[in-house]
Parts: sequence; structure tokens; C-alpha cells
Amino acid sequence: MSKVIFVNRYFFPDESATSQMLSDLSFGLAQDGFSVHVLCSRQLYNDARAGLTPLETINGVIAHRVWTTRFGRDRLLGRAVDYLSFYLSSAWTLLKVLSRGDTVVAKTDPPLISIIAMAAARMKGAHLVNWLQDIFPEVASQLGNNPLPQWMDVVVRKLRDSTLRAADMNIVLGERMREFLERRGIPAARICVIENWADSVTGPAKTAAESVLRAAFGLAGKFIVGYSGNLGRAHEFDTLLDAASLLSDDRDIVFLMIGGGAGMLALRQAVSRRGLDNFQFLPYQPRASLLDSLAAADVHWVSLLPALEGLIVPSKVYGILASARPVIFVGDPDGEIARLIGTAQAGITVAVGDAPDLKRQIVGLKTDHGRRESMGRNGYRLYLDNFTSQKALARWTRLLR
Repeated sequence: MSKVIFVNRYFFPDESATSQMLSDLSFGLAQDGFSVHVLCSRQLYNDARAGLTPLETINGVIAHRVWTTRFGRDRLLGRAVDYLSFYLSSAWTLLKVLSRGDTVVAKTDPPLISIIAMAAARMKGAHLVNWLQDIFPEVASQLGNNPLPQWMDVVVRKLRDSTLRAADMNIVLGERMREFLERRGIPAARICVIENWADSVTGPAKTAAESVLRAAFGLAGKFIVGYSGNLGRAHEFDTLLDAASLLSDDRDIVFLMIGGGAGMLALRQAVSRRGLDNFQFLPYQPRASLLDSLAAADVHWVSLLPALEGLIVPSKVYGILASARPVIFVGDPDGEIARLIGTAQAGITVAVGDAPDLKRQIVGLKTDHGRRESMGRNGYRLYLDNFTSQKALARWTRLLR
């Protein structure tokens, strides 16, 4: 029986968002009768020294955890060495595990692992599928932290594009990402949009009053603008910070920031410098309580630097839709999320830098309960129709069969 082999640095029990997507998909495929393997490291996203079991079967999925160095994510050089060791170990393991007719699915952590996967697939007569969560090195270039000299950057992009052309299929997260690949000369027939998803919700979303977290932190009666997840360098927050300053006299509005990341630390420091007291910061919440923590907010803020449209899709939006809350997106008015929530009337978009408009929109949603409810219902319907884990599994199953 041919195998499906996913390659990604992190896997179950890691709780980072992309690891959870991989866990959902691989376990679902195994339950559906596929022979599923995952080639990953022995690390966790937030624990480089976790030392997970090298080989084990989890819910029908065989995890091959390869040896790597364990410097972690804090320093660029250490992260680069970890990447290199994963490339070498995964290449060796792929050549041992792959057989003719298998399918290797290369994710984008670490970046450019598709080069290793393409070489192994060619040598073993296997199929190649690329699952693009982001586009490297373009993301690094736009964020100003591309470590590659210009000549190497050109070479890397050509190599990356060769893996996209060689693949049987390239899975992208949205239409803007599809458009980017087509501009790079990748044939449209080798590109398929399968969006990320949120945990399946078996019943109606919680009301704010039903949120345990909201009650535990004394937020009853407040209007909560929420954020949940990693806040990284791709997520602009100055517009929100300026709007929060404009709203500092309204004691009923609270900005509840749940999660971590470099951006979250920078936001927290900026809030402290400005002396704002309308923010609350909480660490990541367990996955099992995610729907409760999302329900704590009346509306949710999502942002993305416009320069990163087509390179990244903020997947946290699907959980927001599942929680039946309006989305306030700060970013490109023609961006992936802006198109999605605009068409479905599930939220609003504010241009980066327009803090007065963001203030107006927050006040408007606070005072218009009916509009909030309508947007929430529209978003929840959109989620049920398109972004459940069952919908994603069905799309992947059709593609792999």
C-alpha cells in the first residue's frame, strides 16, 4: 500500500497552529484508510530540548522523529544550524522510508524543505505535493530579516520555483497566494487552494456571558476587543495601539490580548510606555479551552502587513468565524481576509495607519449589538460551509486519492 509522508519540523503533541493542522489532517487521513507517516524533529516549537520519542505510532500515524541539533528559535545562528541538521536527517530518512508510488507532502517549516523532498521523490519514484503555509524567502525580505546575500536569494528563489513546477500539486491557503504563484510562472493546473481550518464545533458558539475566562478575569459588562494566538513581525499593531490610545477614556472598552510571539512582547512594552490601562495580556490558552477564550471577546482583531498579502494568510480568522464573532481586519482592503469577510459581511476592514477609523468602527460595533450579532451569524455560517476540519479533510482526501 502506498504511503503519504508529511515532512514538517513539528508534530503532535506540539500545540503550535501549523502543527495542530498537521495533526488534524494526518489523523483524519489515517482514520480514512490512508497509510500516513510524519517525518519531524524531536522538538516542540517552544521547547527545543523536549526529546520526544524517535519512533512511535499515534492514532494510526507513524511519526519518524529525526535527530537534530537543539539550539532553539531564540538566536538566528542557532536556528539556522537546527534547520541544517533537520535537512540532512530528513533527507536520509526520506530515502529510507519512501517507496515508488508514495506521496511526500512537504510543508514550509523549515523553509525550502521542498528542495529535499523533490530530490528524494525523484530518486524513489514518488509523488511530490507542496503545502505552502508561507512563501520564503519573500516573507523574510518583506520583513527586512532575510539572511541571504542577494546572489544567494536569487538562486534560492529559482530552486524553490523548480520544486513548485516539479510538484504534482501545490496547496496554497488562498487566492492571493495562488495569484502570486501564477505570477512566478507556476502552471495554474498545479495549484490548488485548500484553506486552513478551525476545530470543528458541534453546537452553537458560546455567548460572551457563557465564557469562563471572561468571568474569571472580571470582564463581565465590558466590551472586549480580543486577539488570540501568535503575534509576530508580520502582524502590524501600531494602528490598534493608536486607536486604543484614542479610546483610553472609555472605561467600558478593554483590549484582551491572548498569546505570545515577538509582536506580543513589543505590543506589551509599547502599552507600558504609553501608560495605557485598557489592555489585558494573557498567555496562550490550552487548545481544549480555545473556543471559551475566543468567546470572551465581543469582536476580534486580526492584522497583516499589506506587503505580505499573497505570502501569508492569518489562519486565526477561521477560529474567530467559528466563535461567531465579527472580525476587525487591519490590512490591505483587497487582501485575502478583507475579501473573505467583506463578501460574507462577517466583519470590517480598516487600512493600516487609520487609527481614527478603527476607533470609529470599534465604537460603532460596541453600540450596535444587532450589527455585531448579524456579522457573527454570517461568519459562523461561512465557517460551517467552508472551514471545518471535515471540509478540509474531504478536500485533501479527494486530492490524494
